[in-house]
Amino acid sequence: MMRFVNFLIQLLPARPIYAHCDIPCGIYDPHEMQMAAHSVLRMVNLINDLKPAAPESPFDERKKIISQISRLTKVKEEHAEKVKHEVRILWGDYFKEEHLKDYPELHDLVFKTLKLASKVKQEVNLELSQELLKNIQEIAEIFWETKGMEPVRIKSGYPTEGELVLHK
Repeated sequence: MMRFVNFLIQLLPARPIYAHCDIPCGIYDPHEMQMAAHSVLRMVNLINDLKPAAPESPFDERKKIISQISRLTKVKEEHAEKVKHEVRILWGDYFKEEHLKDYPELHDLVFKTLKLASKVKQEVNLELSQELLKNIQEIAEIFWETKGMEPVRIKSGYPTEGELVLHK
């Protein structure tokens, strides 16, 4: 019987499984979702900055712009999905019922942020991307407060000219 099981294991392709442990491990940080939101905003800015040199630009130039838009859009969508992933981890694994009592706006904020991240994937919209970053920063502030730490905003140094929410 064991040989048969080993034989089946060899036939089936192995796939990596990703999870932020369901132990729970107690290791959570809103940094990744902030980085992803900044990346979304940066990609939208880069897409919006793309312009042909002339209205009737050569086909090769237009191909380069189309290629660049495709690449930037792919990265924007990947990072918007990463925002959703990171928010879902905090929501499902970290935040508890007592946090909702102390922060009654949290449920609505998380819901709106997840919906906003989906919308940001669908569009190239600067205002929505900025709103996504703002919501993520609010979630990060609440996160640090629930840990008993004072959240602080610092200049990110990124081309988005935004801020990061850290703790003292």
